[in-house]
Amino acid sequence: MFEENSKVKTSSFAKASEDKRKSKLDIPLSFFYYSLFILAPFIMNPLTSELFEFNKMIFIYGVTACVLFFWCLKMILNRVIIFKRTMFDIPILLFLFSQFASTLFSIDPHTSLFGYYGRFNGGLVSIIAYIVLLYGFVSNFSTKTVIRILKASLVVSFFVILWGLSAKIGYDPTCFLFTERLTNSCWTDQFRPAERMFSTLGQPNWLGAYLAINFFVGLFFLVTGFVKEKNHKNISTLLLYLYLLFNFIGILFTRSRSSLVAVLVGVLIFIIYVFFQWKDSIGQPVVKKFILFVCPFILIVLVFKTGIQSIDKYLSIRTYLNTPKVTPAIGKTQGNVTESFDIRKIVWQGAINLGKKYPFFGTGVETFAYSYYFVRPSEHNLTSEWDYLYNKAHNEFLNYFATTGYVGLLSYCLVIVTVVGYGICRIRSKEESQTKKLFFLSLLLSYLSILITNFFGFSTTTINLFFYLIPGFFLLTSDQFSQPPSSPPLETQGDNLKEKGKKLIMVLLTMSTFGFIILSLVFYVLADIQFAESETLAKSGDYQNASTILNMALKYRYEHVYEDKLSHNLANLAFLASYEKKMDLAKKLIELSKYYNLKSIRASSSNVLYWKTKAKNYYLYYQSDLDTKNLEEAIAAIKTAGKFSPTDPKIPYSLSVFYSLLFDEVKDAKKREVLEKASMNEIEHATVLKPDYRDAYFLKAQLYEKYGQQDAAIRIYRYILNIIDKNDEEIKDQLNRLESKP
Repeated sequence: MFEENSKVKTSSFAKASEDKRKSKLDIPLSFFYYSLFILAPFIMNPLTSELFEFNKMIFIYGVTACVLFFWCLKMILNRVIIFKRTMFDIPILLFLFSQFASTLFSIDPHTSLFGYYGRFNGGLVSIIAYIVLLYGFVSNFSTKTVIRILKASLVVSFFVILWGLSAKIGYDPTCFLFTERLTNSCWTDQFRPAERMFSTLGQPNWLGAYLAINFFVGLFFLVTGFVKEKNHKNISTLLLYLYLLFNFIGILFTRSRSSLVAVLVGVLIFIIYVFFQWKDSIGQPVVKKFILFVCPFILIVLVFKTGIQSIDKYLSIRTYLNTPKVTPAIGKTQGNVTESFDIRKIVWQGAINLGKKYPFFGTGVETFAYSYYFVRPSEHNLTSEWDYLYNKAHNEFLNYFATTGYVGLLSYCLVIVTVVGYGICRIRSKEESQTKKLFFLSLLLSYLSILITNFFGFSTTTINLFFYLIPGFFLLTSDQFSQPPSSPPLETQGDNLKEKGKKLIMVLLTMSTFGFIILSLVFYVLADIQFAESETLAKSGDYQNASTILNMALKYRYEHVYEDKLSHNLANLAFLASYEKKMDLAKKLIELSKYYNLKSIRASSSNVLYWKTKAKNYYLYYQSDLDTKNLEEAIAAIKTAGKFSPTDPKIPYSLSVFYSLLFDEVKDAKKREVLEKASMNEIEHATVLKPDYRDAYFLKAQLYEKYGQQDAAIRIYRYILNIIDKNDEEIKDQLNRLESKP
């Protein structure tokens, strides 16, 4: 594939080492690395709580365990340390140290270790897995493996595109696999493949990022094939060109703006490089061929558009006709949905504020879902996603800043700068052939596409495989990287019984560790399946079976998320038991519910969600036994939640409800006056935090009516109809009812 400019002389020792390392164990090692790029994009499971990322992460953990096992086995049997040092060692070690330190000082160490439950990728364990894969790759393989993996990735990405295209036109293979119906209607409203293609990657932006990486890989093979074939009619060249067209169509159908920008920026850099590198040999025939090459891409954009309204309006014939234009409200799209980039800017500001508040090591690896509430800008309440939980900052760099502080961000950037710098050095090196330089440029553009898409989003499992292994691709294809293993092989002549015994012990230890990891992963999957089933049952009101299954999940694997859900299910069961006059059972369920809630809070004491669960639980306890102490505990819990999330309007709303309920229970006039004032102050606070909070205004009107201020209640109802929603039938009925009163 590559022309070698110079022959690297290898010592007899290096040759001997290399021969020893080439063993039958390289076959399974190769298989597992190929599987990362061939199978991982397709891994999904309808039984788990998260269809895509959880299963891909478990698969990557499993492959990492297998790679580590065979790598260690290879070293034990050959009695040689097979580990190559690289120029990335120091930056990677510094980055790894920052993640360790951030996990150590985390507000939730369990989440920092294994990742946020629902995203999974990005925890300390996953980062260690990716780094193991990097060093396992550079220590055991050669340039040929890199080329084969990249070719395999191209083929796989083409099938991923076809999968997504079939879903877009109404025939989703995923629906057929899981429901036996070849349609795309099996998805919820959050997933609409006909509108935005996501194929087997899980979300449109994730698919777009994946295709952008492979676009430049395909571009390299196309250009090198084009240069080598004089008639330019080679079937492989034609197939590669068709692949790029399909890849580009796929990116457009994802409507991922960051992926489109990544490809356009990368192509521009590629063209500039080629122009300056071969400007003396570029004549009219080359220009004509370039125009013919580009024209189909322009036509594709004209036909399918970009999904970016500010650009697409110039691509539509209606723009140039005298047709009336409908201008949406600023910051809003159709359906009163806030423009996604406007929301991102608010989240980014919150991430910056969080990083400044915890400057050294952040709040802990992957704790953004909980810590964002600490500094959540009140502007977020004015968006259509005001009550969404943001588990990522939607900017990988700011996510690292918020969760790992300056130390984590700077070390992460150091890794990136080192990789990019190395790529640029290889491109400019006189030692490398022109083909290799073009290859390094393509790899660098793939890496750049990751940085661009990560800047407007966050890393996922499939993207992180490329992020951590592209540096390995650089190293293995570089003439500069041709060093022997870091430690010489030990003498193997005449193995005695003692040495064989040592080998056997080491092999058994390796096998035991491998078995433990695989068993842990199996239990992890089983626990998650049980968790997913319990969630479905709880939503249907079957708290009994949901609790039983959650107990089973906890036996398979500890997760404080399970404990939190279990505590709430038990609280609901207690309420149902009390309704059926089974008070003894209700008391036992309440005690058990308190136990699991306390455990979850101890594990993640800064988690606002768990404090909210406590408040909801105690409200259910109050409904079970009518003990006002439970209502007071609910108030105390929701107040604590308010300390962790001061801009959440649902918290003062809940406080107002609780104060109002306590008002009904208290007989003392002064206490009732205090509670009345407190409930009104809290609901007023909720409307200040979110001025368009319809439910808060509705409660405010109800409270005014409850406290004998009918005119004030009428004013609030009219405000809702005049300002928030003039078609609100429930409010109209309430207003008519009050106005008809004498």
